[in-house]
Amino acid sequence: MVVKATTRSIRLLKGIRPILCLTAYDAITARIADQGGADLILVGDSVGNTVLGMENTVGVTLEMMIHHTAAVARAKPNALIIADLPFALAHDSFPNLLKACRALMQKGGAQGVKIEGGASLATSVLKLVDAGIPVMGHIGLMPQRVHSTGYRRRGLDAEDKKEILIDAQSIAAAGAFSIVVECVDEKLARDLSSQLSVPTIGIGSGKGCDGQILVLHDLLGLTPNPPPFVKPEAHLLNDAVAAVKRWANKTRRGGKK
Repeated sequence: MVVKATTRSIRLLKGIRPILCLTAYDAITARIADQGGADLILVGDSVGNTVLGMENTVGVTLEMMIHHTAAVARAKPNALIIADLPFALAHDSFPNLLKACRALMQKGGAQGVKIEGGASLATSVLKLVDAGIPVMGHIGLMPQRVHSTGYRRRGLDAEDKKEILIDAQSIAAAGAFSIVVECVDEKLARDLSSQLSVPTIGIGSGKGCDGQILVLHDLLGLTPNPPPFVKPEAHLLNDAVAAVKRWANKTRRGGKK
């Protein structure tokens, strides 16, 4: 019998085996991720640039996140469902932050929230955890800050390494049950994983983290230009286009002359 994952069960996997995380944005992708063996499903704000045609995640709203989280929750996966807190909400007043997180859980069905940010958000994370809201941290490259920082690998110089280390330690100490480490120097990511008591979930940060997370569409070959660190396990975009072409050709040949 498969047991429903919890934040506690995710934490207990640290040092036992790699934690498997995938994104999902609706019931179909949630079932694929869950049946494929994901421990954790992230309803990411990457829904914006992955399936909604946006250039980045900045335009994703709370209402969108609630909508997609609810769709994932309807699939009733055994994997833990975590929802991304969208752009800039983590830096709003705490009452507004709490309201947004509560909505993702009560209306969306999330079992926790992911928040991009470092040491400056530690107090807010502490308050959220105290309110009963599980928090997954996110440090390193932060896509929501693309307009101010761009897309670049983090932790390549001493100053940046120190900042990332402080961010990770602060968020972990505030009570986050795990931390996403995105596009961070591989050695630094490995060091973080050995120093922190909570699991690190890497994306583009090498194999030294406690787990790995990927955008499901990248893994399945549905996105035309996946990040360089992704090795697709399928080529569903090409397969889907070929299937439609076969159907179209059969339909045309079978149509009235």
